[in-house]
Amino acid sequence: MPLNEFLASVSDEDTWRPFREARAALSVGDVGSAHQTLTTIATDPGIEAQQRLLAWHFLRQSGAQAPKDVKQEVLGVVVEAAMEGGLDLVAAYADRTARYYNYAGPAVIWLRPDSSLDGLIDAVLEAARMILPNIGPWDGARRRPPQRDRMRLNILTPRGLHFGEGPFEALEQDRLARPLVLAATRLMVALTSLPRRKGESEAS
Repeated sequence: MPLNEFLASVSDEDTWRPFREARAALSVGDVGSAHQTLTTIATDPGIEAQQRLLAWHFLRQSGAQAPKDVKQEVLGVVVEAAMEGGLDLVAAYADRTARYYNYAGPAVIWLRPDSSLDGLIDAVLEAARMILPNIGPWDGARRRPPQRDRMRLNILTPRGLHFGEGPFEALEQDRLARPLVLAATRLMVALTSLPRRKGESEAS
């Protein structure tokens, strides 16, 4: 979505203040200042990975391109698996946070309270890096969720979304896709095995 539309949907002033500053610069035609602000967010490893991805998204929308030395950086991976009853989703990010959404149950959100899942998250990101040179960024409109018994591997980079999709069995046997499918499955198992109190949906 465009920057204006996105900012209209959020309310946390402190978190999104730099994005509002970029919007203000764009509104008066100061593209250079807007790009500088967004680039500062996008390239800061200390900032939440999802915010960095948003900054790259808005930079691309305003005509900027990621530098060669960072455009292949994997900032996030989202694996969508279409089950009989709905869509399961597991996500891993470069700041070592992770999420699991089950179509039939509560979400598990890992905000890295400790380093116990770092290795599993790193394995997902590394498997995605091995795939990345073989697929270019997707320039079309966002596709509908995968249909039953199909899986989509989404790799999020400064250049945009890269993805591969196919039947479960085909991806599980594919030389490039298999390591990512296995790594994401291991992360999902770990997330769903976290001790949680009844009614609790977030591990943080």
